[in-house]
Amino acid sequence: MASITAKPFRLALLQLGSLTSSKSQNISVARAAVLEASKITPKPNLIVLPEIWNSPYAVSAFREYSEKVPKVGSKWNEVEEGETVRAMREMARDNGVWLIGGSIPQKDEQTDQIFNTCTVYDPDGTLVAIHQKVHLFDIDIPGRQTFKESDTLTGGKSLTTFDTPFGKIGLGICYDIRFPEMATIAARQGCVAMIYPAAFNTTTGPMHWTLLQRARAVDNQIYVAMCSPARHPEASYQAYGHSMVVNPLGDVLVEASHEPTTIYADIDVDLLNTTRKNLPVTIQRRFDVYPNIAEKFL
Repeated sequence: MASITAKPFRLALLQLGSLTSSKSQNISVARAAVLEASKITPKPNLIVLPEIWNSPYAVSAFREYSEKVPKVGSKWNEVEEGETVRAMREMARDNGVWLIGGSIPQKDEQTDQIFNTCTVYDPDGTLVAIHQKVHLFDIDIPGRQTFKESDTLTGGKSLTTFDTPFGKIGLGICYDIRFPEMATIAARQGCVAMIYPAAFNTTTGPMHWTLLQRARAVDNQIYVAMCSPARHPEASYQAYGHSMVVNPLGDVLVEASHEPTTIYADIDVDLLNTTRKNLPVTIQRRFDVYPNIAEKFL
């Protein structure tokens, strides 16, 4: 695990604004943002959308906006799927990019359960990975923030990575970042970066948004990124914004404000390997003293 063989790549995080209660309008906003980002020189290899961008971020809305998501490996026009999934295939294919599609509410046709689900597409529009949010955001901070995703959503039961020509990427969604095991396992599986579509709010964001990303990056000597929606003054749930990319040394490479924008970062695998050489914690762990939590995944 000490050294990773991968290529440098460019990452774009789309902090979408102007999102409404209209799914079709939100798809149009996302489509335009992906198109604009793909025209930048040098062109991003991997574009990321935020958490729950096609629907209001509200427990009461998740079922109404949920869609059917087909299986990993499904290709263009092979299967029946929701309009957002089809649109994301088009965004990846039409712009020739890898796309992490943020997350959308997914309905399981067999169980009727609703998941907070991230889908990933290659430049041909093939669905290459699915991550269902493992840890549901159920919190109650008296007088400040109460939210209970489990009123509507079911938590996922698996961890997710996917391979690209420029390296392996690990996935989480928002609250997943508070559970360090996910990033640790991804790093030990050889991931270059852990990427989280996310929508922290204006209470939890100032508290821990930057801290958590820097912690996951330093602990595992990988890149960490979180992509948020922009803040919407009229929304019942106020997203924090501040989409961010952190390098393996814990340095913040780029950070948005709370307004609609796209940010870019160059992922330098040489820095990752140099960090691991200079601070060789990846080969100094004492699994004779404590267990290797990633062992069953390797």
